[in-house]
Amino acid sequence: MTLFVLFLALPIGYAVYLSLRAARVSGLGLGKNSRTEVWAGFDNYARALGDPDFLASVGRVALYGLLLVPTMLGLALVFALLLDSGKARGRGFARLSIFLPYAVPAVIASLLWGFLYLPGVSPVTFVADRIGVAVPDILSSGLVVFAIANIGLWGGVGFNMIVIYTALKAIPRELFEAARLDGCSEAGVAWRIKIPIVTPSLILTFLFSMIATLQVFAEPMTLRPLTNTIASTWSPLMKVYRDAFTRDDVYSAAATSVVIAVATFALSFGFLRLVSSRAFSQENS
Repeated sequence: MTLFVLFLALPIGYAVYLSLRAARVSGLGLGKNSRTEVWAGFDNYARALGDPDFLASVGRVALYGLLLVPTMLGLALVFALLLDSGKARGRGFARLSIFLPYAVPAVIASLLWGFLYLPGVSPVTFVADRIGVAVPDILSSGLVVFAIANIGLWGGVGFNMIVIYTALKAIPRELFEAARLDGCSEAGVAWRIKIPIVTPSLILTFLFSMIATLQVFAEPMTLRPLTNTIASTWSPLMKVYRDAFTRDDVYSAAATSVVIAVATFALSFGFLRLVSSRAFSQENS
């Protein structure tokens, strides 16, 4: 409880406090008492919710999530089912290979992929030029969201695969043997038995992925020096960073942070309320 209060509750409370304050500048803003902190009420929230940069960043992150989350969870489920298949070989090596990208920090992964994206240094572009194949510039304004989503996909599939695979290993093997004796194929076992039973794990991974999507920061921030198509407000957290450390407006940054936190909680709670009655009915029975 002490750690919770010191490292979570107090910072959240202080952020809420700052979001209700503002800086008043007297004269040229020079001197000891030229800047004073005053009560602002909900003005910072009104500015944040009405800021075109913030609304545009929300739209970009929504598109990013639509591209990333279904693809990532779909691949994680397929890999987990393949590893759990009775005919799978080399499970240990395959499991480690799929999970290994998750162990690479997001900043390092973004730098690695960034140099693969840059036409001047990319080996992919070099080989494509030699064989006469045109490669689109993935860092262009129309494709950069795919470039960022690919980095998240590369790093996130392994973690979600491990969660789903662990749930699959907990299923009694007798269920699969009985289904096969009844003439059920491997695909039928996966579709009719495995996937319904691991639905709670799929919901958990979807929830984690949705929260991570709303908090995307490292990937676009690291790629930004490599291209001029990523704005300083590409994602909501990048806007918070710009307001706090570039514009020196911690009050607006705090208000935007609170808005992001409330939206994350509302979406997470709403999603769980929507699916809990069906997904966890087998655990309640």
